[in-house]
Amino acid sequence: MAENASAEERTEQPTPKRLREAREKGQVPRSRELTTLAVLLVSAAAFLFLGGGMVGRLLQIMRRSFVLERDALTDPSQLVHSLSGSIGEGLLAVAPLFALLLVTAALAPLALGGWTFSAKAIAFKVEKLDPIKGLGRIFSLKGLMELGKTLAKFLLVAVASAVILWGRLDELRALASEPLRQALAHAGSLCLWAFLFIGSVLVLVALVDVPFQLWQHNKQLRMTRKEIKDEHKETEGSPEVKGRIRAIQREMAQRRMMQEVPNADVVITNPTHYAVALRYEREEESAPRVVAKGADLIAKQIRTIAEAHGVPVVSAPPLARALHALVEIDQEIPAELYVAVAHILAYVYQLDAALAEGRRPPEPPEDLPVPEAFR
Repeated sequence: MAENASAEERTEQPTPKRLREAREKGQVPRSRELTTLAVLLVSAAAFLFLGGGMVGRLLQIMRRSFVLERDALTDPSQLVHSLSGSIGEGLLAVAPLFALLLVTAALAPLALGGWTFSAKAIAFKVEKLDPIKGLGRIFSLKGLMELGKTLAKFLLVAVASAVILWGRLDELRALASEPLRQALAHAGSLCLWAFLFIGSVLVLVALVDVPFQLWQHNKQLRMTRKEIKDEHKETEGSPEVKGRIRAIQREMAQRRMMQEVPNADVVITNPTHYAVALRYEREEESAPRVVAKGADLIAKQIRTIAEAHGVPVVSAPPLARALHALVEIDQEIPAELYVAVAHILAYVYQLDAALAEGRRPPEPPEDLPVPEAFR
């Protein structure tokens, strides 16, 4: 039982196929803390570079809004028109900041898991409405860990905010007695420093959360050895199927090889264990080429087909063994065997001439010059 339980543990790293399928389902590592940090830092940068212009425009809107003519005070429609116009101008003034934050919130998650769109992730699932499963997710180990992270982040941000407020308390009180333009600029500066200080705290949170999210994502996708074997069978095929495919391929290659034997010029044999069929087309090839070869039963089949089609069969054991061992099918013979094969082809040509003229056939060559290294 213990062995079976350990065998089913998810101890293996996820395969590329498992990672690809998880990505198709929208299951990629994400860090909320990294997104929060990016939004906060971009907010600080936006206040630094765009704050002056926004404060100036807001100041102009406030001046116009607080100056009303006598007729406007007695006409409610003019008050509504003035208020709506001021709200619209205010929104336009802060629109660059909002647009920048919106883009940051959309792009920040891509830094960890990259871009992905999955229809499966947003599809409606009835089981998500099950309150029992919902409570199970809330009180699961992952849910408790997320709750702990949220509380820790809240405490860190709360402490950082309290430190900022306590350290800048006198400046905050002084805002009420400053001129409007100076007060707005001072408030923007305080917001900038607050963003930077809180952002530095969230950097620590992100440095912990990003590796944790990567580790957790990898852990969720880990596989058992059985799953890896099943996936390998699914993608590569079972050994039985692959063996059958290889057998069919060998049969087809052997069939094609046997079809070339009738076109050979000569078959050189061992005489019984090996057989090599050669063809030499002088006008097209620079050297004779092996068109078929085999041992034992295949050699016997090659000899049978050659004899049935009138292809000369010559016994030359050293040369047959050398050709069978060194030359693959449809390859030219090596230069070291040119002389020995030339003796065989010369004998074949003399044999054809003798048979055509009705003369006594010549004796096959003996003691062919096969180099010692090729024997």
